[in-house]
Amino acid sequence: MLSKASIRGIIRAVPHPLIRDSSLGFCCVFRDLFKASGFHNISHRHLRNYGVLRPFVEAQCMSRPCYLNLFGSFSVCRKWLHMRYMSSESIELKTENDVVRFSISKRCDKNGKGLPTQVKKGTKRLKMSRKAKVNELRLYRLKAKKKMNSPNPEVRIRYKLDKAKRKETWLVEKLRKFEVAKAPAEKYDPEILTEEEKHYLKRMGEKKKNYVPVGRRGVFGGVVLNMHLHWKKHETVKVVCKPCQPGKIHEYAEELARLSKGIVIDIKHNNTIIFYRGKNYVQPEIMSPPDTLSKDKAMEKYRYEQSLEHTSEFIEKLEKELEEYHKHVAKYKERKEHAEFG
Repeated sequence: MLSKASIRGIIRAVPHPLIRDSSLGFCCVFRDLFKASGFHNISHRHLRNYGVLRPFVEAQCMSRPCYLNLFGSFSVCRKWLHMRYMSSESIELKTENDVVRFSISKRCDKNGKGLPTQVKKGTKRLKMSRKAKVNELRLYRLKAKKKMNSPNPEVRIRYKLDKAKRKETWLVEKLRKFEVAKAPAEKYDPEILTEEEKHYLKRMGEKKKNYVPVGRRGVFGGVVLNMHLHWKKHETVKVVCKPCQPGKIHEYAEELARLSKGIVIDIKHNNTIIFYRGKNYVQPEIMSPPDTLSKDKAMEKYRYEQSLEHTSEFIEKLEKELEEYHKHVAKYKERKEHAEFG
């Protein structure tokens, strides 16, 4: 086997232009060196001396970042060397002051930049086990139970108030999903009706029995569709709003007039609106406007609105209770002070 001193001497004996400009000549020198030293007779028992020959496995020419696989042509030797003795680092040959030296460096890419030895993996979020989730819920319930059964009335009221406010915020966010952008209004000439025509249409609408109900869902696409279906055979149609909050009937009248392009003839005290289709009425191709909710979504929106209304009333009630409690505490302190100093 060759020693380190003998290898270094052979490398210094190689002409400088040959090493710097020709990697082929460098490979030929080491090939002859291996043949002369009997490297083809290496066995597993000589692997302890592999540290001496290790620099020749992968080398770089002096100034160029070029790696030489010297065992590329020696398939037999490549089989003999076990993979666990191979290194992930590279040996670089440097020439400074006409001296060739080995130096251990990291692998480089084509641009000469070092390649990362370890790839950082993205941090995965740890999933909670079922037992951990159950324990967390149990702890939350215990804390809530303590607050609910607290002897201090203020703690109980504040717990209910915070819970109601969280629910109110959640309901407002849910209702935002049901907001539909209004389509730009189409330009059309409104028909001018005389007082006599209005009186005649009003009496005709009251006598006829055809009507369209507007229930708890409010105004949605199905209401407008039914109005157009009634206008096929009748000039007027009644829209009955039940149940209807006070003052909501006028909002319904404006919204239905915008969506159906009909004319409001009269709004009665029993939450009934009479619509006239117009003299030049033409049935549209799409009778249900696209900027309205469906039947199921309108029902879901109504439930959220009802829940929000009840939650707001409950919050007002709790705030009044809290104010009354603070007043009661202040009066009790005043009486106590008067009793002590009186």
